[in-house]
Amino acid sequence: MRWQHTLLTAKVFLNHYRHSPVQASAILVGIALAVTLLIGVKATNENAISSYSEATELLSQRASAYVSANSSDEIDEQLYFALTQAGIPALAVLEGLAAGPNGNPWSITGNDLFSALTIGMDKQVTNKSTEGRIKPFSDTIPTAKLLSGYPAILMSRSLADKYSPSRKASLNGKTLEVIAVDDSAGLGNELLADLSVVQPLLKREGKLSYIALYPKYEGQTKAQLVDEASAVFKANGFDISKLNISADDDGTSLSALTDSFHLNLKAMGMLAFLVGLFIAYNGVRYSLMKRHSLCIQLMQQGVARPVLMTALVIELLILVIMGTLLGFIIGLQLSQWLQPMVALTLEQLYGARLMPGQWQWQWFTQALMLTSSAALFACLPMLLGLSRSPLAQGAYQRPKSKHYRKLHRKLFMFGSALLLVSFVAINFTTNYQHSLVLLGGVTVAIPLMLPQVLTLLISLFERFNLQGLTQYTIAESKQIIAPLGLAMMAMLLAICANIAMNTLVGSFEITLKQWLESRLHAELYIKPNPQVIPELKAKLAQDEKVSALYAQWRANAKISATFNAASSNKITAENGTATHLLVPGASDLDLSVPIALVSRDLNSVEQTSAMKQRLTQPGDETLDDRQYWKAFADGEFVIISEPLAIKQQLNIGDSLQIDKLTKPVIVGGIYYDYGNPAGEVIISQTLWQASPLPRDPISFAVDYQGELDELQTELKQTLNLSNASMYSQTRIKKEAIAIFKRTFSITLVLNSLTLIVAAIGLFSATTMLTQARLAPFARLFALGVSRRQLQKMAFSQMLFIVLLTCLVAMPMGALLGYLVISKVTLQAFGWSIAMVWDWGSYGQVVATSIVSCLLAVAAPLYWQTRKPLIASLQQEGA
Repeated sequence: MRWQHTLLTAKVFLNHYRHSPVQASAILVGIALAVTLLIGVKATNENAISSYSEATELLSQRASAYVSANSSDEIDEQLYFALTQAGIPALAVLEGLAAGPNGNPWSITGNDLFSALTIGMDKQVTNKSTEGRIKPFSDTIPTAKLLSGYPAILMSRSLADKYSPSRKASLNGKTLEVIAVDDSAGLGNELLADLSVVQPLLKREGKLSYIALYPKYEGQTKAQLVDEASAVFKANGFDISKLNISADDDGTSLSALTDSFHLNLKAMGMLAFLVGLFIAYNGVRYSLMKRHSLCIQLMQQGVARPVLMTALVIELLILVIMGTLLGFIIGLQLSQWLQPMVALTLEQLYGARLMPGQWQWQWFTQALMLTSSAALFACLPMLLGLSRSPLAQGAYQRPKSKHYRKLHRKLFMFGSALLLVSFVAINFTTNYQHSLVLLGGVTVAIPLMLPQVLTLLISLFERFNLQGLTQYTIAESKQIIAPLGLAMMAMLLAICANIAMNTLVGSFEITLKQWLESRLHAELYIKPNPQVIPELKAKLAQDEKVSALYAQWRANAKISATFNAASSNKITAENGTATHLLVPGASDLDLSVPIALVSRDLNSVEQTSAMKQRLTQPGDETLDDRQYWKAFADGEFVIISEPLAIKQQLNIGDSLQIDKLTKPVIVGGIYYDYGNPAGEVIISQTLWQASPLPRDPISFAVDYQGELDELQTELKQTLNLSNASMYSQTRIKKEAIAIFKRTFSITLVLNSLTLIVAAIGLFSATTMLTQARLAPFARLFALGVSRRQLQKMAFSQMLFIVLLTCLVAMPMGALLGYLVISKVTLQAFGWSIAMVWDWGSYGQVVATSIVSCLLAVAAPLYWQTRKPLIASLQQEGA
């Protein structure tokens, strides 16, 4: 019997929504928008993270181990032949840059296509990494033609349609046919060709970048595969000390490197979700307010309070399920739009290649549980209050403004306390995850204070001696804060987020440009193939127009241990010789941190290293430049990049054990670095030459007294260098800024979507408010106020409230921007950024917000003032 009553009550509520579809639409729109952005970001993140562990070699399977050079960029292809003769499944890979027709570099990969397509075909493997895999000699690609050296490259269909609709491409001056393969093959933004095409194209005949190894038999472990490959190389007379034979780490190192990027993306998705929930909550609250008298009448007719409560909860859950399903479908479409942007960012920053995305039903379940929990938690107090209403109350009576004033004061006090506690605590955190949580506390606290702040600001305007309709407009603005409060909270959040991210992006762009100015000291930078380095060095040294020649050495290495200085981090002098006191502290760490080990000539290091911290003398006296760089040149210490120092919590005076160096080295300086997220250590030529590291540099920087085009043309003709291996300073700056803008494009897109969501919420709130304001407008109309004046008054009220909200958003957005820059970005990425206040950018955000809000409220306000007002007045009197 009770369930029958519950169903009958639910049917009554359903009929209510048939007569008032705007209320149901407002709730569904809020939930759907919240889930859309949540799922869009989650799907993008999940697909990216899963790609790290499931990404395969191009057109092949995921390798179990890799063979690469220990201290250079290439290995001899005879290693590959030795492995295949020993029966070990292997794939030879060559990577490089080729110049397009306009000189832009294209990353191209060459592999043994037949091996790539046939490895593992005899094994029954069905997982995400093999879905969409092309079979050899299928109609998809002309395998036999490609294996014979036919000049063609493979591209994903989307990339080919965008950049090569004619299906022809020119790389390093050679015309190649473009073969488009389905996007499910996982090529992404890569260009692929057979080794027989790529080696001559890059002028690296007989050379490989690395060799991918696969299990020889089922059940062979990665360690066994590495041992067997090492034995094969020894048996064939290769020096394995010059090789790096390592097992695949299942993407753990890449996941750790990109963790902060994905966490920040997830935080932005949760912010958008919160904005959507504000909108949904506002819709539920308004709907319950309009049904207050209906619920009283149902209880007076004998409907038990628990039955009424159950029906309301069922109604809410049905709306949540419908909104979540709608948001889930739209969110998956959104992720398809966001994923190419994320893929490009991750590829440029971290060298990660993403697999084609797939959605999972678990995401819908998680979104449904999160949305249901949040909705019930937010709406339960309202539902309980409604079910406990006294039955003697025969008709709905609007809650008094005193109740809202009291509620707004409580929210203001709670928000102020939360803001203060979060702001103080965030200054003591050293982990970006903790900082993000506390930043979330600040973000939640800001909108909670808004209703009371708006009330106080409007009270200040009431003190002015205003007359007539203007005074009424200001006074009534205070009354509509309560019904519009949640929508304005959502709008405030969106504006604050936009201001904060614009502050971050603008400040970072200025910092990056300043860093590039100090980092790029030469006019031309050249990174040729290793074979031509001796010849190139000799030619540049003999050229009379070359006024300065700088060299750079580079090798991949790992920090195997760190020792924190326990008692002293000072440089001291005894008998004129600089020495160091090293005492390993209690926080010594054993680890394996991949780094780039770099050495340059002293002049280059001195000119291009923007130092953040340096060694000091006893008494904290700073060493002068001459003393400092002399000590560095003598190999007494190394300098490390800021991202490495922050992520590994390294300080001046700490000692590092690096696998490629013969002895521990001391950290003598920390320099700003915005180009190497993995971390970098610069050592002197003294240390480099004393260690088992390659003797030849990998790149050169040149100052030239003449036209750079003249030098580049000469190098192309005499040494066959391509445009992709030569960069002018201007070109580097231009491409660095372009990469920077693409990196933050997804952030700006999500912020814009959040602002759009908030504007839609304001539209729905204003639409619902029109019904409640018909009677007051009718009274004014009866008193002689024209419809045109009513329209101006309603529009002015909304503009007034939006302007006040923007006024509150300015300092709050700046506060969020400061915390994002000084805490989250610094801890997550290791980038020190000087905060720059950009009035032009803020003005643009505020103007965009105002226009969005006015467009959102224009239609509801127009409808409101065009309705038959006298009939509304008669209805109220009835």
